[in-house]
Amino acid sequence: MRLAQATATVAVTWFIVTRAGLSLEDLRQLESGVFDIRPGLLLASCATLFAGYMSTALIWARIVRDLGGPRLPAHDAVRLFMIGNLGRYVPGKVWQIAALAALARQRGVPAMTATAAAILGQGTGLGAAMAIGLGAAWQYGAGEAWRWGVPALILGGITVGLLPPVFDAVSRLWFRVAKSDPPASLSYRDGVRWIFLSIGSWIVYAVSFWLFARGLGLELGLLTGASAFAAAYVLGYLVVFAPAGLGVREGFLIALLTSTIGVGAATALAAASRLWTTVVEVVPAAAFWTRHLATNGVTHSGE
Repeated sequence: MRLAQATATVAVTWFIVTRAGLSLEDLRQLESGVFDIRPGLLLASCATLFAGYMSTALIWARIVRDLGGPRLPAHDAVRLFMIGNLGRYVPGKVWQIAALAALARQRGVPAMTATAAAILGQGTGLGAAMAIGLGAAWQYGAGEAWRWGVPALILGGITVGLLPPVFDAVSRLWFRVAKSDPPASLSYRDGVRWIFLSIGSWIVYAVSFWLFARGLGLELGLLTGASAFAAAYVLGYLVVFAPAGLGVREGFLIALLTSTIGVGAATALAAASRLWTTVVEVVPAAAFWTRHLATNGVTHSGE
């Protein structure tokens, strides 16, 4: 099964990058000196990306509270969410949610509430990323008939989806897809709040990617880089068999940025961005996990 998933991921990724005009010969000719490192901007990008992870964690905590769960301290919410995020690197989209629910239960959050908040957070985050990624569809579709249609469809869908009866139906469908029970009641007013909070969070993510590209010495515009990063995330997320969108997200980044910075720079940036997002996410999460284990060990030994 894992071999089939890996084969499918490679096939999808290679299809995307070849559509962007990248060949094996291009890969061999990539120059190691494609980047002009600017340490200050790179550090700023790391700090901004981590701030984005923190904002997503706080949105999850707010959803927990809106669903009737306890108010989690900010440091607890960030710690639990970052540790749970390690589950994203396992094929499938359920392990992150399951891990977060298990950890949150130790802090007095009912498993169903923690799970529901994670599922709603993923849904609103995906909608926010779609909204930020509209610019990529506009730019990539230059001269195509669907250039107007895709942004109109996404914006219209988000707007209609926030209407009370539609929000309730879409939320229940999203829970059905996630194979989980929805909470007893969902408020569309809360949904509107979650969407706007998620858009703010995605603006932070998008700015961090732009800072990262500039830190590598690439002359990438803010709107172009922001929309491409968000669009690639959404498309990578939809390929459910690729853990954390591995490979697929990079393929779409190459396709979306080639016309702006060239295929070589786009390929190098896509590969570097995967390392960057992984390190900024996994290193703090590992530190939180180590502390979590140590704390639990002290607690259990004292019982």
